[in-house]
Order: sequence, then structure tokens, then C-alpha cells
Amino acid sequence: MSEALRLQHRTWSKDNFMISTDSSLLPTEKLNHAFASSDVYWALPMPEEAMQETLRNSLCFGLYKKGGGEKDGDKESELELIGFARCVTDFTTFVYVTDVYVWPIYQGSGLGKWLIMCVQEVIESMPYLRRSMLFTSDWERSVPFYKKLMSMELVGSRDGSDGGPAILQHKGKGFPPNLQLPR
Repeated sequence: MSEALRLQHRTWSKDNFMISTDSSLLPTEKLNHAFASSDVYWALPMPEEAMQETLRNSLCFGLYKKGGGEKDGDKESELELIGFARCVTDFTTFVYVTDVYVWPIYQGSGLGKWLIMCVQEVIESMPYLRRSMLFTSDWERSVPFYKKLMSMELVGSRDGSDGGPAILQHKGKGFPPNLQLPR
């Protein structure tokens, strides 16, 4: 099995919740609705076809509440999407983490932390990964959150006072030793 296929079929369960990297489970309409909200300040909704292509070409992590969706005999419809994270990746050397979001009613319950820990577990399982990166404009909450949970370090924009985004990275197992800076 290819690395991409292996990573696109991971599942984690905890209590009444599930995280899956199977992008076919993602309800694009609900995701687009979130992208249209002011909570997701970094993105805008997209036409359905563009959203589907974006999801197909990414490593997606859907956070679901089990038994929360409509019950019409279809097991997958019993999953209610309550959070999301997306990784743009070649599945070998690079990961860009983006679009991390947990619906407001579920924020503060540890589910976002669990979601990011699952993302990091996948990232750390990639033996040739040089680096993972992300950008955030939320200096107060997101920078400390990603530093702690993903062992990320700030590599761009000093402190947010310049109005720019924080650029964070995590060096993977495949990061060239000759590029390591002395600490």
C-alpha cells in the first residue's frame, strides 16, 4: 500500500467521537458553511466542485460526533462533522497544516487538542518528512497551542507586532542535519 493510501485511511476513536482521514466522509456543504462563518476568518467558501477537489488533493482530518447526524440507515450519515484539519502534502517530505477548526460549541472540551495530536501522530509517522509548517495570525492562542502540541518553532515574523502571520515549523526525521542551526 502506498504511503498516501495508508495515511488517507486512518481512524481514531474516543468516547462518542471519531477522527478519520477518509475525505469521502466529509460533508462539503457543512464545511463550506463553516468557511462562510466569521469564525473561520482565514478562508472563504468555495464552489462545491472546488471544495471537493481541494479535499481530494489534501490529507484531511474530519472530527465527528458519533450518532450526531441524520439516521437514514446509512452508517456514515450518523456522523456529525464537528471539526476539521487539512494538510497539503506530498505524503513524503512536506506537510502544510491549514484549516484547523472545531465548531464553537465543542471548543474548550479537548477535542481540538486531540485532533491536532492525531495530525501530529501522522506527521511523525512519515520517515522522510523534512518539515511540517503552518501559518497563523492568532498569536495569543494558536502560536502557544501549536508550539506545545506539535513541537513547532517560530521561523518567521517575530512577535506579531508587525501585523504579519506567525510562520511555524516542525523539523521531521528527514530534515537535513547540515541545515540544523546550533542552539
